[in-house]
Amino acid sequence: MYDPTATARHQFRDWRNQKRLLNELRVYHAQFEKGELSIPTEEQIVQTLHSKYSHQTPKQKGNLNIVAIYHHYNWENKSLGGSLERFGRVRHYDWVDKYDHQREKNWRKNIRKLMNEDLIQQIDTWNREEPIDILFTYIVGELVTPKNMGKLRGVGIPMVSLALNDKESFIGKIRNGQATGMRDICRYFDLCWTSTKDALEKYCVEGALPVYLSEGANPEIHKPYDVERFIDISFVGQCYGNRPALIQVLKDHGIHVEAFGYGWPNGPLSTEDMVRMYSKSKINLGFGGVAGHKDTYCLKGRDFEIPMSGGLYLTEYSPELEGVFEIGKEMLTYRTFDELVKKIQYLLDHPDEAEAIRQAGHRRAASEHTWEMRFEKIFTLMGLI
Repeated sequence: MYDPTATARHQFRDWRNQKRLLNELRVYHAQFEKGELSIPTEEQIVQTLHSKYSHQTPKQKGNLNIVAIYHHYNWENKSLGGSLERFGRVRHYDWVDKYDHQREKNWRKNIRKLMNEDLIQQIDTWNREEPIDILFTYIVGELVTPKNMGKLRGVGIPMVSLALNDKESFIGKIRNGQATGMRDICRYFDLCWTSTKDALEKYCVEGALPVYLSEGANPEIHKPYDVERFIDISFVGQCYGNRPALIQVLKDHGIHVEAFGYGWPNGPLSTEDMVRMYSKSKINLGFGGVAGHKDTYCLKGRDFEIPMSGGLYLTEYSPELEGVFEIGKEMLTYRTFDELVKKIQYLLDHPDEAEAIRQAGHRRAASEHTWEMRFEKIFTLMGLI
């Protein structure tokens, strides 16, 4: 049923969320300035971690004993796990094997406590069997408590966290006095890896040691396929926000668009079919916005996966993209619907130029943006290799 108030509600929600994020940035920036803090350089990170773990000797790549804590939603095992295995033995703790935070009704009341106790016990067992060189986590405050992070810290194992959306989720919601994001647990890690540049000051204010490093892609998974490009433009991702309207605008202009993912008529694709779709498409569409936040952007996994897969990538403009690709030569951006339509029509009419951009984007992704390269950077900073 048509709801005439839906647009107004969405606009109000976007305004409210944007106001909250801007206020969060202002508050943290003021605290950052008042405390005379500074973003640590790579040299400072190395010095800090070396002084903390001066007794440890770097190992050859492939010889690390790694414990990885993350849940495999749909991409993590192939991207994170597969890349970590390049550095040594990986033992993976996925709490959903025993405790599903998305389905357990009593998660916050009872189940989280059990999961935290099981996690600590498992880490202790693994560490006694064979000393752990690095504890890698992709986890947030919704899942672990500061108290239990303190217990892990006390084991003395180097720990690094990964956070891929500190734009809106550094604090997140406050439940029972604890932030569901990284705010209350980040200080317990030796190094906090964030893909959100403007979150660096937040980490510093909270007493953590941050490093800015974008996401990546796994070239063993995200690779070009030798197939016919018969789809003008495709999009792979969930259906929400302004995405349906934009897709309809393209169709109204006679552009052949196929959208895949939860909420679209085509439904989701398997990982292999998704990567093949990047090769089947003349242009791959991207959205850089954060759901429910107007004019708020962050880097996405597809920003690297599509070029790595040999796809021609056209996405919403975000300043952070300029640090990872040469816009206009290796990938393309748009700011408005009209600009998007014009660029699509131009690219479809000039296939040679489109092909040159596609190839350049693939070369850049393959040479600089693999997950293995990201982990190599992190483990080098930590003095592990």
